[in-house]
Amino acid sequence: MKTRFLALALIAAAGSAPALAEPVTYTIDPSHTQIQFTWSHMGFSNITGRLDASEGVIVYDPANPAASSIQISTQIASISTGVPKLDTEFQDAAFFDAAQFPTASFKSTAVAAAGEGKLKVDGELTIRGVTHPASFEVTVNKVGEHPMRKVPAAGFDATGSIDRTAFGIDKYTMATGPQIRLHITTEALAAKE
Repeated sequence: MKTRFLALALIAAAGSAPALAEPVTYTIDPSHTQIQFTWSHMGFSNITGRLDASEGVIVYDPANPAASSIQISTQIASISTGVPKLDTEFQDAAFFDAAQFPTASFKSTAVAAAGEGKLKVDGELTIRGVTHPASFEVTVNKVGEHPMRKVPAAGFDATGSIDRTAFGIDKYTMATGPQIRLHITTEALAAKE
């Protein structure tokens, strides 16, 4: 009798337990996504440019970060530094060569939890048709219903660093050095349920 009661209690408890969360697929919102890149100018200043025309998909599972992933690409033509002459120079063959390689992209290969609200994302970064590993430290800004769109939304900030010479961009390294610091902020939206 006790065994049967215990079995019934376990079945009832299992039926009332909340289902485990499933990964949610979000589409990156280009109007609320920026990729900023910062370099040292001879040690005197730290100049920042940005890329605005980005698109991609984020799959996020807070209960199992390893099931998460990201794919993002950005249009090189959207580069903005606040200096029009420099923007034009960055489009040329000596830098990003936008005519031949109009986009840069990142595709994750692994996502891992790195503390409360933090992730470590490893993947492959492609610039100028050259692909190298890249890693980012990610902060989960917010996950919840978007108050205006009324759909599930998620926001993240990511930081990392790359050696630009690895991608064939070595002009002016004597003045700036090879290291470029990256900061990405993105807001992404799921389809309406």
